[in-house]
Amino acid sequence: MASATTTTASVKTDPELALAQRYAEKLLLLSQGSVDRHFDPFTDIDWDHPDFAVDPSDGRWILPKAGDIFARHPWYQALPRARKIEIGLWRQANIAKVGLQFETLLIGGMVQHTFKLANGDPEFRYCTHEVIEECNHTLMFQEMVNRIGRDVPGMGPILKKLTYVVPLAAATFPNLFFIAVLSGEEPIDHIQKSILRAGEQVHPIMRGVMAIHIAEEARHISFAHEFLEHHVPQVNPLNKFVLSLAFPIVMWIGGRAIIIPPRAFFREFDIPDRVRKDVFFGLPDSKETFAGYYADVRTLAKRIGLMNPIAKTVWKVLGIDGPTARYRSEPQRKAA
Repeated sequence: MASATTTTASVKTDPELALAQRYAEKLLLLSQGSVDRHFDPFTDIDWDHPDFAVDPSDGRWILPKAGDIFARHPWYQALPRARKIEIGLWRQANIAKVGLQFETLLIGGMVQHTFKLANGDPEFRYCTHEVIEECNHTLMFQEMVNRIGRDVPGMGPILKKLTYVVPLAAATFPNLFFIAVLSGEEPIDHIQKSILRAGEQVHPIMRGVMAIHIAEEARHISFAHEFLEHHVPQVNPLNKFVLSLAFPIVMWIGGRAIIIPPRAFFREFDIPDRVRKDVFFGLPDSKETFAGYYADVRTLAKRIGLMNPIAKTVWKVLGIDGPTARYRSEPQRKAA
């Protein structure tokens, strides 16, 4: 009893040990969540149910306004119904393919990160749970692409080169890697939640995939936040300053990779260049929506000391500045 009391007292009086203990407890909670509530894409989605059949005349493939800035453009809205569906099928399949490719990059980086962890490090167990879940997500996204039946490329050719960079970054610069993780996870999470919150009619395949992805990504995003909150304050001032500048740049790059379709999309459907520029670079609504994806990470950056005056300027120059979120996944009320 005396030994236990002494150990507890030492943890309470040593700030570093206390922080490490709290971090370990949070990771244990996330790990237990993966054990208690997890999904399998081939048992939790009834792919062969008649309702899941992909009908090229099904209006539920029309792009949802709440979650897709392209769907809100007058050019798309003026198209015949059949053309809207055709574009919707291609775009939703490609978004799933991009999601798959992003998850693959994350898996590669996460494996590199866990490879060098010490015995007993609580990050090992949680990261391994997350890798398992992300592998299931890649299966789920690819099955969605296969069922839709469009031969989509996913990311553009330049972004695909990240395959060779991300694992190296995870092994060498873990803080930067987990910032990159959030750059893709946050936009997808906000888009999917916006669609479900709006109650728009979407195909059962999309609804099933989104429900699983949102449920498990909540843990993945929470871990990335916890990781950065624990590790970033420990780095030296110079590294922290560099991270503060890299944070918005990585967010912008990752977000654009998720949101902007490859050139093949615009060629496939003869979409005017002015529409592409409007939707993804010019319209105020599009800019506001894109910046809104990062309210949570702006809050995080401020909390961990990465929102200094120069960093704020970078956020602003990139067009992703704005208010911080009051709580996780706060809806964009003005845009809605």
